[in-house]
Amino acid sequence: MHKPSTAGLALAMILVLSGCATLAPRGSEVTPSIPSQWPASLAAGDASPARAVADVADIGWREFFPDPRLQTLITQSLDNNRDLRVAALNVVRARAQYRIQRADRLPSFNVQGQMTRSGGDVPVSEQFSANLGMAEFELDLFGRVRNLSDAALQKYFAETENRRGAQLTLVAEVANAWLTLGADREQLRIAQATLAAHEDSLRLIEARHQRGGSSALDVSQARTLVETARTDVARFTGQVAQDRNALVLLAGGPVEEDLLPQDNLADIAALRPLPAGLPGDVLLRRPDVMAAEHVLLSANANVGAARAAFFPSIQLTGAIGSASTELSGLFDGGTRAWSFIPRITLPIFQGGRLRANLGMATADQDIALAQYEKAIQSGFREVADALALSDSLDGQLASQRALVSATEQAERLSQARYDAGLDSFLTLLDARRAAYGARQTLVNTRLAQQSNQVALYKVLGGGWREGGLAHIRPQQ
Repeated sequence: MHKPSTAGLALAMILVLSGCATLAPRGSEVTPSIPSQWPASLAAGDASPARAVADVADIGWREFFPDPRLQTLITQSLDNNRDLRVAALNVVRARAQYRIQRADRLPSFNVQGQMTRSGGDVPVSEQFSANLGMAEFELDLFGRVRNLSDAALQKYFAETENRRGAQLTLVAEVANAWLTLGADREQLRIAQATLAAHEDSLRLIEARHQRGGSSALDVSQARTLVETARTDVARFTGQVAQDRNALVLLAGGPVEEDLLPQDNLADIAALRPLPAGLPGDVLLRRPDVMAAEHVLLSANANVGAARAAFFPSIQLTGAIGSASTELSGLFDGGTRAWSFIPRITLPIFQGGRLRANLGMATADQDIALAQYEKAIQSGFREVADALALSDSLDGQLASQRALVSATEQAERLSQARYDAGLDSFLTLLDARRAAYGARQTLVNTRLAQQSNQVALYKVLGGGWREGGLAHIRPQQ
């Protein structure tokens, strides 16, 4: 009476114990060899109590990019971009692979009906059977199946992080493309306004030349300004068209005109400042670093599976049902049948295959460890570079604004002195060129500053959340 329950209990104990053993390495020592502190510009930060100390990864991109046009464009890109869609499908595929591998940890049962008809020199005979059976279930005494399942799970996690990284990259690319389009449109407006002013000036100089008030050299020099501005108009017109095409590709479809930047770059690029006092371990939350970590864990699990292959494997096959020589009597009394086929396999000679497989798994683990350390090193360098540029670009922008103001003042004074006959046209020409170049450089410097701020937001792991913690909080 108690034999079936005892056998079931024994089988349950074997299943539980088979999932407890593992030969995977306990862990790998990570030595990325990076400084223990951030560069001084980030380590010091802004000590204002109104500033947040939340991780930048918790700042949603809607909070970081307040312009509603840019927010709408980023949303459209997240919905339609093909690269992001591929990354999401890779996650779905990795999840399916993990579920397939995880199924090997549990016995699978099948209902099977079979007819066997045989004959020859002996009379023809028929055998009918219907069984509920379990086929080749491996008792995972040394953790091989479990380690393979863990490896597949870590690959799934890695693909999830890669998908986050793809979204982060897409958000940054859309923002940079949008800012670049705004900068080139502003450059085009500057070139068009300059061309119109130089054409008016050329007409006046030609009229003065006809009356003998200016030389042919003045006319030629004025024409150089006109043609230079006309060349810039044509160049920036092409760049604006290319920028528009880049946005369409990132957005995955047509972009409405009202979503494009129309204003001055200083107005459209009102990006929120990053929080000060960021902790050093924020790098570990970057999607690429987390993906590399999961790849390393997957490689560790594969080493455990390769080690377990050196030990015996036990597989169970069994069935219970009925068998009869006649189909009509298959389920009659006295036709019950069962079978139980345990099988143990002990590897003795494999031609070096098992040892080579372990060597390959160990090499993959070492490669994954090196890539994990490199991901940390690359992240630290990217943050350090962005921080180094941050202060430099702030200083450049302030100096460039002052330079624009000075050159415009010099241009106005040179124009007045030329009209009064006190200076030659060459002096006015130099002043106009300096003012035009300073205005163009100011636009480029603004773009570089905003792009660097986007880059810093990205390399610190922000940009994959749509919403997050508010990073400007009231003083307690």
